[in-house]
Amino acid sequence: MHICEGVEHNHIQRAERIAIKVGSSLLINSKTGELNRGWFDAFIKDVAALRQAGKEVIIISSGAVALGRRTLGVVPDADRPDKTEASACAAVGQIELAHAYQDALKDYNIPVGLILITTQNTEIRSMYLNLRDTTDTLLAANAIPVVNENDAVSDRDDCYGDNDRLAARIAGMANADLLILFSDIDGLYTDNPRRNPDAKFISIVDDISDDIHAMASGAGSNVGSGGMATKLLAAVIARSAGCDMIITNGTVLHPLERVINGGKLTYFPAGDAAKTARKHWIIGTPEPNGSVVIDKGAVKALHSGSSLLPIGIKSVSGTFVRGDCVSVFDEKHNEIARGLAGYDSDEVFKILGRHTKDISKLLGYIRKGEFIHRNDLALYE
Repeated sequence: MHICEGVEHNHIQRAERIAIKVGSSLLINSKTGELNRGWFDAFIKDVAALRQAGKEVIIISSGAVALGRRTLGVVPDADRPDKTEASACAAVGQIELAHAYQDALKDYNIPVGLILITTQNTEIRSMYLNLRDTTDTLLAANAIPVVNENDAVSDRDDCYGDNDRLAARIAGMANADLLILFSDIDGLYTDNPRRNPDAKFISIVDDISDDIHAMASGAGSNVGSGGMATKLLAAVIARSAGCDMIITNGTVLHPLERVINGGKLTYFPAGDAAKTARKHWIIGTPEPNGSVVIDKGAVKALHSGSSLLPIGIKSVSGTFVRGDCVSVFDEKHNEIARGLAGYDSDEVFKILGRHTKDISKLLGYIRKGEFIHRNDLALYE
């Protein structure tokens, strides 16, 4: 696949970090329960081409339960889904799925990291930050994170149920620029095009209104769990995190190459409103849990768009834990910013004024170099 300029859709070219959701209906042959090898190999070739072009890629992959059913000989009963059987199938199938990604990407010298999550990992702040740091670290090491819901341990009250919404959560958590959801049709239509030949295709959706939601229909596959309705919910989540999203036909060979070369798709632009809202939320925290004073060099760095590193911190006050909101003051004690702490207050006492390379020696471990990541920082005007 060649990433070329001047095509009709340049969403992938603009994006630096791309999350891609792959559903069971694409990965798994519904008749045999085996991996759809021809499609999978073509998709992996597309992914490798993105990596070669300098893109960071995160894959949110379904398919574990379906693969496990074949191995264990479990026949799914649509009328009476057995959660225990599904969990057992996921436990077996997840190993097969992980090996498939690992073996395929090994041919392109691309490492793979497997991340299995539950809703707690994206809802509890400390777990959310650990998940984000793990993802960032894998990407910095030129690896591809493959993410799936941990169906082997999730219960009905602690699961997403479909990987469309999970993909949107992961894309937002990872600060992805673009989320790609594959479907079995080209995108969003005014009605189900299989039933209504007069249904009109919608190429761009700026506002996900009630009318837009009404256009979606239910799941169309006996393998996957998502449909157009869940994809629209995913679009709401992704856009609220500042991430663009597209829905496109994934059933063709080389589906990413098709998008790059101008293939049909529905585009959901996020715009800047979501990122602005996040900054307002951070600034609007009524009672920060603590504060730090930073030097002139750090003040200059923050205004140029950098993260706040421990070396720029002169003092710390208050008691806070990782993920809490803290105030940032300059040396004249003017509050210039607020942000979400990357370390506990007792850890900051040990590492303030020190280089990032010294953190592991001082603490015995290192999470991330930044005390406040630039995406978690809101500067006052």
